[in-house]
Amino acid sequence: MNNTLPAGLTAHAVVAASSANLGPGFDSLGLALSLYDEITVETTDSGLLLEVEGQGAGQVPLDTTHLVVRAIEAGLEATGYRAAGLIVRCRNEIPHSRGLGSSAAAVVGGLAVVNGLVTQAGSDPMSEEQLIQLASEFEGHPDNAAAAVLGGAVVSWTEVEDGGNPRYRAAPVRVHPDIRLFPAVPQQRSSTAETRAVLPEQVSHVDARFNLSRAALLVVALSERPDLLMTATQDVLHQPQRAAAMPASAEYLQLLRRCGVAAVLSGAGPTVLGLSSQVGLPEQAVEYGATNGFTVSEMVVGAGVRWTSGVAVKN
Repeated sequence: MNNTLPAGLTAHAVVAASSANLGPGFDSLGLALSLYDEITVETTDSGLLLEVEGQGAGQVPLDTTHLVVRAIEAGLEATGYRAAGLIVRCRNEIPHSRGLGSSAAAVVGGLAVVNGLVTQAGSDPMSEEQLIQLASEFEGHPDNAAAAVLGGAVVSWTEVEDGGNPRYRAAPVRVHPDIRLFPAVPQQRSSTAETRAVLPEQVSHVDARFNLSRAALLVVALSERPDLLMTATQDVLHQPQRAAAMPASAEYLQLLRRCGVAAVLSGAGPTVLGLSSQVGLPEQAVEYGATNGFTVSEMVVGAGVRWTSGVAVKN
């Protein structure tokens, strides 16, 4: 089936930023943050009009190579539809290339607006499992994508099916209501591909055992025992190796931890994410952030992707 959607259909999606790894959970743990991008799409008779405001405006391509457009096309193909033309409007709050899952948000948001379109054509929307699978195929791993789809915290993993195709999976983790999130976003950008290149291909059993224990403990800390966050967010597999590429972030991470805040690199950095059950950050940490160009804010855990037909957001 490859039906053409009629002109005049509209859909809207809201999708959260996300932080991956959370210290020891490399490529497996993710957490949605209350910072959102919005995407609105309208079907037309022909052509593509793409508008971007906010983060990335004037920097991202305004053609079919744009990640949101590519995701819309993938979602339409997966649901058996096509659109003769599209108007796509992106309102971005998630900083790009900072380790806050902007790429995953773009893909998940693009797929979600497809749900809003195809339901108007009488088809069932893609399930959360389908959204995670399709979005993770873009990403190559499911941590950010799953957090953007499901919201909250997630444990994600990859299974290899017969034929060698990856199947991306995720399960939600309840986040303790006392946990507060403090992302510190620098002006510096980073490339995930470049920061992955500094990681060794092999690690010792000692280091692997260390991170396995901390990642398991982190699930407990996030859900039931915030007092264990400091120990549970320790990592030896990727953060020390990336420190030289982002010295200000590495120094801020250590300063926060000395102040009693369980701080980690958000994804591949350079954003630093603090997790704490205390109200606010210590004055020393606030001053360092301001002096060194970090935008520090307090957020709560983000919601899963929301989509609707028309312009109102589905609750």
